[in-house]
Amino acid sequence: MARMAVDITDDEFEELVAEALDSIPTDFWDRVDNLVVLIEPEPPESDPELLGLYDGIPLSERDSSYGAVLPDRVLIFRGPLRRMAFDKADLAEQVAITVVHEIGHFFGFEDDDLDELGWG
Repeated sequence: MARMAVDITDDEFEELVAEALDSIPTDFWDRVDNLVVLIEPEPPESDPELLGLYDGIPLSERDSSYGAVLPDRVLIFRGPLRRMAFDKADLAEQVAITVVHEIGHFFGFEDDDLDELGWG
C-alpha cells in the first residue's frame, strides 16, 4: 500500500521549520553568519528523494578572504518530507532532523559525523 503525503498547509510546514530552527542552541546561532534557510516545494529532478541541501562554504573552511559573497543556503524540500512521514508528529521529527543536519553542514560536519550524533 502506497503511503499518502501528510496533509499540511505551507504555513504549517513553515512553522515546523521555524520550530526546528528555534531548537538549535543560541551558542550555535551566535556563530552563524551569512546563511539563509529556504523552503522549496521539491528537490532537483536529479535527486527526487532529497530532503534538504546545504549550499555554501562551511564555516570551518572560511578564512580571511571570505567576504562579499551571497549567503549560504539551507534548502528544505517540503514534498519528499511530506511523502516520507507517517503522520504530522513524524513529519515534525523528520523536519527537525533535516534542518539540524543541514545546519550541521554549515558548521563543517560531514554526513558520518551527523549520523553519529543522531542527526542523519
